Amino acid sequence: MKSSLVNMVLSLGTVTIVAAALLAGVYSVTEEPIEAAKLSKQVEAVKAVTPAFDNDPVSEAVELTPSGESVALKVFPARKEGKLVGAAIESYSSAGFSGDIRLIYGFDAEGNITGFAVMEHAETPGLGAKMDEWFRSPEGHRNVIGLNPATSNLTVSKDGGDVDAITAATITSRAFLDALNRAHDVFAQLSAQQ
Repeated sequence: MKSSLVNMVLSLGTVTIVAAALLAGVYSVTEEPIEAAKLSKQVEAVKAVTPAFDNDPVSEAVELTPSGESVALKVFPARKEGKLVGAAIESYSSAGFSGDIRLIYGFDAEGNITGFAVMEHAETPGLGAKMDEWFRSPEGHRNVIGLNPATSNLTVSKDGGDVDAITAATITSRAFLDALNRAHDVFAQLSAQQ
């Protein structure tokens, strides 16, 4: 083929169309397994962070909106013999160092934190990505499990709070605690409805 503008545009257009078709094909093949993996991870996180329950929190999930906000959070109520024993709440913060973080926090019936699971983040490896271990650590004032956001100041100590920030990752720590407080706000709403 002669090298001309028309031939180059046709060649580039053909390559683009073939690449787009291949990407669409791969997406359609992988979409369902990816969604199944996300659901499985969510179910396992709910089981890991809530007190023992005998219902199906995932099928009973509801959405509640934190006070003064417009984005609803997914709430997985944990019941035992019909009584609310706690809940898992999927929360988020857009204030992370590298953007959004998504976590699931567990609360018992009194509002104490029973656990958390980091679902998604893009924080710096070795710094902000340590949130999963840092906020469980018994050293200093790191561990949030067992605390109650209604009675503890769950902000970083640098801001006058009760929790030590991750070393060199204060922004991530603030985002983690922002998502936690947002989840507790929704848990308080759920408790008030019971």
